[in-house]
Amino acid sequence: MKQSILLDGPKFQITIQRLCRQLIENHGDFSNAVVIGIQPRGTFLARRIVKELQQMIGKDILVGDLDITFYRDDFRTKGNAGPILANSTNINFIVEGKDVIFIDDVLWTGRTIRAAMDAVQAFGRARRIELLVLVDRRFSRQIPIQPDYIGIQVDSIDSQKVIVNWKESEDQDSITLITEKKTSGND
Repeated sequence: MKQSILLDGPKFQITIQRLCRQLIENHGDFSNAVVIGIQPRGTFLARRIVKELQQMIGKDILVGDLDITFYRDDFRTKGNAGPILANSTNINFIVEGKDVIFIDDVLWTGRTIRAAMDAVQAFGRARRIELLVLVDRRFSRQIPIQPDYIGIQVDSIDSQKVIVNWKESEDQDSITLITEKKTSGND
């Protein structure tokens, strides 16, 4: 297995700050915008983004967590061995007429975002929905969804994995590309 570090250390934090500045350019003081982290891993990025934004603009920002488990088109086929374990949704505001900024760590096939668009309808009709991702795996889309804000773009094949580690859960901030080494018949 080959591991390549794509982003870590100070560059990781600089990337988050750049994304925050782009959000401020488009949303000003966030008076008509809300941030929603997509469970499970998008919530780490959402909290980090909101913390940075609040320091930059000096104002509280509405933030929530959205569980999309039962809105996915593949939830019945995942983990056939037992019951489906859901995360939790924690949105204590209405999105009616607001600009909703979905946040996720990795955009791969687009299916998670499609499910999030369905799930958020329970909280009202958003004026606009935008997408911020830390990693955009560009060549793997199954649904025509594109991010509005991108930390880094990775050109990877389906057999590769992109792993995002968070200081809050894995004690470090990093993005790693993992490639399985193929063995020949002579090994």
